Amino acid sequence: MSRIGNNPITVPAGVSVSVADGVATVKGPNGTMSRIIPDGITLEQSGDVLTVSRLNDETQYRSLHGLTRTLIANMVIGVTDGWSKELEIIGVGYRAANGGPGVLDLALGFSHPVKFTAPEGVTFEVPLPTRVIVKGADKEAVGQVAASIRKIRKPEPYKGKGVRYLGERVVRKAGKAAK
Repeated sequence: MSRIGNNPITVPAGVSVSVADGVATVKGPNGTMSRIIPDGITLEQSGDVLTVSRLNDETQYRSLHGLTRTLIANMVIGVTDGWSKELEIIGVGYRAANGGPGVLDLALGFSHPVKFTAPEGVTFEVPLPTRVIVKGADKEAVGQVAASIRKIRKPEPYKGKGVRYLGERVVRKAGKAAK
């Protein structure tokens, strides 16, 4: 029994979902997204409710049931509201600035500024020099871009300097003991 897979997906007004040849396509105000539906998983629409069902109870189909339902639900949320991740930059002289559409200029303590270019469908907002908001319709792409920015300068455990997710707790280590 899949508790997640059996939950229905409500489709809000202004969003259309179509399934053809094993590909689910979701269109909404923030764009269009499509994803391949695995074999043995079916997507049925009745009115404004989508239901995901599986062929039988084999392990392979049971594992894909809840995953497919969650991926389709994330697509529906993405084309209506969109997804965002917030990053904060901590360190003296560490800052971020918009370098144009889809380009982020980062000063992270290196001898050179770092230019980070976003893939298609992902945008940046910089409300403060120490705060970056990554936005987009695709949850997977937004999370990957945020992780890539964080990877440029991970938070270090001694002073806590670096790029971290907003609200992330970095475990601090004690430095050298004084004599």
